[in-house]
Amino acid sequence: MEILNPSEFSRKIGLETLEKTLKKEHKSERLQIGIPREKSPDEHRVCVTPGGVSVLTANGHEVMIEKNAGIDANFTDQEYSEAGAQICTTASEVYKKSELILKVAPPDEEELEEMSSDQILISALHLGNAKDSFFKDMIRKGITGVGFEFIRLSDNSFPIVRMMHEITGSLSVQIAAHYLESKSAGQGIMMGGISGVPPATVVILGAGIIAEYAARTALGYGAQVFVMDNDLGRLRHLENALNRRIITAMANHQYLTSATKAADVIIGAAMVEGHRAPCWVTEPMVELMKSGSVIVDTVIDQGGCIATSRPTSHSNPVFQKFDVIHYCVPNIPSGVARTATYALNNVIVPFVLEIGDSGGFKEAVWSNHSLMTGTYVYKKHLTKKSLSQLFNIPYRDIEMLIASRI
Repeated sequence: MEILNPSEFSRKIGLETLEKTLKKEHKSERLQIGIPREKSPDEHRVCVTPGGVSVLTANGHEVMIEKNAGIDANFTDQEYSEAGAQICTTASEVYKKSELILKVAPPDEEELEEMSSDQILISALHLGNAKDSFFKDMIRKGITGVGFEFIRLSDNSFPIVRMMHEITGSLSVQIAAHYLESKSAGQGIMMGGISGVPPATVVILGAGIIAEYAARTALGYGAQVFVMDNDLGRLRHLENALNRRIITAMANHQYLTSATKAADVIIGAAMVEGHRAPCWVTEPMVELMKSGSVIVDTVIDQGGCIATSRPTSHSNPVFQKFDVIHYCVPNIPSGVARTATYALNNVIVPFVLEIGDSGGFKEAVWSNHSLMTGTYVYKKHLTKKSLSQLFNIPYRDIEMLIASRI
């Protein structure tokens, strides 16, 4: 017979009586994923590449994609078919066969009518153009909505928004350089200048991701760069990240007035995630700008941060007011559709795989932080306070809806 000393006895009994939590196993679910072609003539992106489709189908999911959905991003139907997707001749066919819809732009009224109860929509919202009727229709039809603008990781970063903002920031300076040229009715100056001739002055409103990539690109051109924000911490971070090669200032009325007078280019990048953009530059400030100077309002899809901005398009991108060129295209990354599609694919495909591995949306929303924060309509309720205040629609907290099993 084995004799235990007291310490061994205590240790053995303690180990044996420890409670173990039972890990709940989720059975993965096969998803029917639909990718309709974007209806807007200026939207050339698609959510998933052929490579992404092959990953989804290899994991047991079905992918239905509308004919020519990827053609504007230079992805052919043959590539999608060879990757395992089913090519549908119409959008209606995609909507009928799918439970999860992946779009870049939010659906219009006709597309919403094609959708049915219990379908899940993952897309951008474009809050600057959103109307209360869109959310009311989503609620009425029982469609679950997940917005690019709300999908947030545990470190509070917004992965899809960030990818698009990196592209937008870099492109905004490239665009501004083009419109400064004489042939574009600009001042006829080079962004970087030359020996003996000063460079252009670029004023960037905001100190977020768009601003960072705009500043990096403008510095690469050789421009003089000012960055303005109301958050001193963000200005300090950006200043350090760029080795103090930029000039920073608080975005108060005095500094904004002085900066706009001196600016050859203004990049509007002031925004708050999930909200309309704040308007920092007033109409009188724009009126005092140099003739032939350029404004690129990169947050026009969130309402714009410059009073004279109004949405334009890739086919008709600019207008002039007070002899200042305004470029206010909401979907700037669509101009480099192939790059932007790869960026979307890199975030969305793992996200969709996780939904399937969790056993479907209802199971995933319990445990997936990104999915929970990304959802704005669930079980016929608006779930975002910011949207409720913006559109005067009642809302319910999504955690309460999940817990109540409604």
